[in-house]
Amino acid sequence: MVQEVDFDIRQVVLFGGTFGPREIRQLVDAIGEETSLYGILRDAVAELQKQEDLSPAGRVRLGVCYYLMGRYYRAIEALQKSDGGALAHFYLGKAHFARGEYTEAIKSYAAARKAGYDSGECSVSEAEAQRHAGDPQAALSTLDNLSGAIEQTSEYLTQRAATVAALGGSQTEVVALYERAVEVDRNHQAALFGLALQNDRHGNDQEALALYERAAGRFPTHVGSLLNLGLAYEDAEQFDRAARCYRRVLDVFPDHPRASLFMKDTEASSDQYYDEDAQRKRDRMSQVLNIPVTDFELSVRSRNCLQKMGIMTLGDLGRCTEAELLASKNFGETSLVEIKDMLASKGLQLGQFATQREPAEVFEPESLSADEQALLSNPISVLNLSVRARKCMIRLGINAIADLVRRTGDELLECKNFGVTSLNEVREKLAAQGLKLRGE
Repeated sequence: MVQEVDFDIRQVVLFGGTFGPREIRQLVDAIGEETSLYGILRDAVAELQKQEDLSPAGRVRLGVCYYLMGRYYRAIEALQKSDGGALAHFYLGKAHFARGEYTEAIKSYAAARKAGYDSGECSVSEAEAQRHAGDPQAALSTLDNLSGAIEQTSEYLTQRAATVAALGGSQTEVVALYERAVEVDRNHQAALFGLALQNDRHGNDQEALALYERAAGRFPTHVGSLLNLGLAYEDAEQFDRAARCYRRVLDVFPDHPRASLFMKDTEASSDQYYDEDAQRKRDRMSQVLNIPVTDFELSVRSRNCLQKMGIMTLGDLGRCTEAELLASKNFGETSLVEIKDMLASKGLQLGQFATQREPAEVFEPESLSADEQALLSNPISVLNLSVRARKCMIRLGINAIADLVRRTGDELLECKNFGVTSLNEVREKLAAQGLKLRGE
């Protein structure tokens, strides 16, 4: 592992000689192994861009380096004025893809293939662009049409895993594909990120953290890995580490919206006093209040009455008074005693949290249409929330959309690491479904 000695970054960037996929990979690996070498790349690129008589081949070098440094608009400018060769077209596609210009990316990959760039690599990159453009079925068809050595590469395995996941395929298959990709190339950023994301979604926090750290330690900067790693550090109360992750993103992409918002939230959190004992008590109480009433042995009459009133958890009962229960049709003294005994077994009582309620419309499940009931019964995962917001949902015991719309914005903000940014995200996701939080 002495690439930083054997591989001269300045020589490759500034002076003549071969410059192709092999040299680019060496450059990437060298900086991935020793991040201080990034400064050499940056200085060499600054020197190269000052050359007035830059040749078409020199513009290819400049464009590729701009791409590696995250300067995608400049990369496109340089590559469009270059020699029009296979390498230029391929990295022009990469730069368009990074800017979300998927149609242009696909056109560039086709031009690169026609100019002689590796056909398999062009097709795999085209599949990635098709998937991001919202057509995972086309991406799968493109991958299915490939055969030979390309099928054993990390990039192919990674794109196939992501495509299967986008199509709602087998979770086991997705994980197996990502694991094979990492076996082929232990430093493949997208494979590490994909595998980390799968572990993250299934509560394997330590494994996810280790994989995010490995992905974030490579070059070029993998934005998704750094953002999710920052969120993981926030959950562990390591705000300085989280801030460093967001700062690394902002160093390359100064206007990155999510990194900017996360940085502000982290700085605010690090300035707040955190009472760990009080938080533990709140967490324990939250767990108790989120216990479903269906976990208890209740009479059919009591169960039906609670369901009709939209009372799903012990917390719902704690916010309900005796009078409200007795006002429900078919709910009598016998049912009331049964409910009180159930609450007492958990150290709770009726009306205990009644003063914490905000005026809201009564939730009557049977008054809703079948479509509305189906929407509310959907798991919270269908909202596709960010990692930070999703973890707060787990912490609050919110499993379905119906659980979420029973909460107020203030109740959500009480959750650790759930800030205004996350609250706005939840509101936007609910609004897209025609829903709102309670009291809004």
